[in-house]
Amino acid sequence: MKNKQKSLFSQLVCPISRNALKFNEDTQELISESAAVAFPIRNGIPILLIDEARKLD
Repeated sequence: MKNKQKSLFSQLVCPISRNALKFNEDTQELISESAAVAFPIRNGIPILLIDEARKLD
């Protein structure tokens, strides 16, 4: 992944909790630990829609 993209991802916040998101390179998702959800990244674009979030165990 490009450094520019990683920099952008580090500035995004969770739309549920308003806390920082962490990029998971293995799953290509943005993780919200506080809300226990993962948001997908499709074609390099983070999908921060609550309906698209995957619940974490």
